[in-house]
Amino acid sequence: MPGQDGRTALVTGANSGVGYETCRALARAGATVIMGGRDEARLAEAAAAIRAETPGASLEVRRLDLADLDSISTAAAGVLASGRPLDLLFNNAGVMAIPQRRTTRDGFELTFGTNHLGHFALTGHLLPALLRSGAARVVTVSAIAARWRSAELVDVDSEQTYRPMRAYAMSKFANVVFTRELARRAAGTGLVAVAAHPGVSPTGIAREAPRVLAAANVLLRPFLFQSTDRAALPSLYAATHAGLTGGEYIGPTGRGESRGAPGLVRLPEHADDPETGRQLWDLSVRRTRVDYAFPN
Repeated sequence: MPGQDGRTALVTGANSGVGYETCRALARAGATVIMGGRDEARLAEAAAAIRAETPGASLEVRRLDLADLDSISTAAAGVLASGRPLDLLFNNAGVMAIPQRRTTRDGFELTFGTNHLGHFALTGHLLPALLRSGAARVVTVSAIAARWRSAELVDVDSEQTYRPMRAYAMSKFANVVFTRELARRAAGTGLVAVAAHPGVSPTGIAREAPRVLAAANVLLRPFLFQSTDRAALPSLYAATHAGLTGGEYIGPTGRGESRGAPGLVRLPEHADDPETGRQLWDLSVRRTRVDYAFPN
């Protein structure tokens, strides 16, 4: 990864898992890192651990709850108030396999509301700072589940059809569709949108998963899982590789994309359909009341 001196990055879900490893790598490379998350105490502990490893690391801690549109707006306003450009935005945080249907503070199904709608709103609020950079990248973290047939975007708020892993798959498919549509709309602005997925790694995102899934994770870990620092590499590649122009999908290139060196991987089926992108975008604007003011 090239040096990141003079660049500012914001990482959601920064206190653990892939988010934490992303912050560690960026701090070592010289970036100023804004660490976003719901728990300020845990964020402070994570920042202290990074400073102990990288003395002089430039870190800021900012409370950010992606299941709360007011929290998102407040956090973004704090970033914008500084007047500085934002060079890198990592839409990394996520929830997975919530056993019973729950909702965000604003009434959205929790998985889709957090993983997609929260990041859609955050990116829209931060757009002025991203455009100020002139060469910003937005990296949105998806998952292998985006390829599942159940990932089709239907009934995203339905109480009758809620299934934990289906909701997760839909939210991760939405992450890729959002990236492709953002890349189309941002063409010519200098903003590059790239999606990434970490492969398979014990990041803690599945802490609410059913026991049978948790047990399977333990059994398969030696064969499929890679460490969280390796799982962060696709996101870092997506954010810093010079050859990316927008709309790419980055993931591990080993068998089944579960582990291995980062590189270009194929898009989920239908993720590049412009009509699907437009429909998701319009739905997201209606739900979040956040529109994107691109220059004419």
